Formats: sequence, structure tokens, C-alpha cells
Amino acid sequence: MARKASGGSAKGGTRQPVLLSGGNPQIAKGDGDGPVQAYIAAMPGWKSEAGRRLDALIERTVPGVRKAVKWNSPLYGVEGQGWFLGVHCFTRYIKLAFFRGAALRPLPPVDSKDKDTRYFHIHEDDALDEDALADWIRQAAALPGWVP
Repeated sequence: MARKASGGSAKGGTRQPVLLSGGNPQIAKGDGDGPVQAYIAAMPGWKSEAGRRLDALIERTVPGVRKAVKWNSPLYGVEGQGWFLGVHCFTRYIKLAFFRGAALRPLPPVDSKDKDTRYFHIHEDDALDEDALADWIRQAAALPGWVP
């Protein structure tokens, strides 16, 4: 069941983004930094700050990274190579989907039904190892990405 977010405002009005089941913001699809920043601003509670840190880490690690929101999830990619990372909010964590994660070393810890995809979950009280995460991001960006 969808519900209203508890902060921020929609562009051009006072309506706030809807949070879908599990707390994932419903943001209109679009290319570029703007839709991704709208998604991050609408992430509930602690997840918004974690989203800002993650976005900044990705930008530092992959200069010129391509961004978009599709299927209510921010995607990060390299022009001409497809998407290497997707972000999605759940009630208790943020899920990072490395679309070619099976090729990363070490492997991201959570497997997927898709043989190529691996996940990493960020929980509220996690001490995030940004160096290890940056290493996965760097590796993932160097691989051919997912093209829907």
C-alpha cells in the first residue's frame, strides 16, 4: 500500500512523493541527476542521508557517471555500456544491485535469482566500508552493463 512521504515537496507544488510498499519512493522516470536527487530527497528517514553519501561516492569513483530513475529506482551507468548499479529502498535496508556482480571480487554477499546479479544491503546501523564499496563500484563500472 502506498503512503505519503514525510518530507520535501514535489516540483512545482506541495504534494509529496508517495512511498510505495516497503518505503521505496515513487519518482517519475527520467534521465540525469535531477530525478536521482528527487529520489534521494524522498528516501525515508536515515536512508536519505545514506543515499546522498552513496551518490557522492559513486560520482567520485566514476567521473561522468550516467544517472536515471527507472522503475522507481535510481540507476547508475556508463554511457554506451549500460547500467552497472541500481538502488532500491526496503523497510529495513537499502538494496544495491550490481547487475554484473557475479564478476566482482570479492563477490557482493547477497545472491540473486539472476546468475549475473549480486546484491549488497545497507542497514541503518551499518559501519559502511566506503573503500570496499568504491572498489565494487569501480569494478562494476568497467564491465559491460545491463541494457534493458
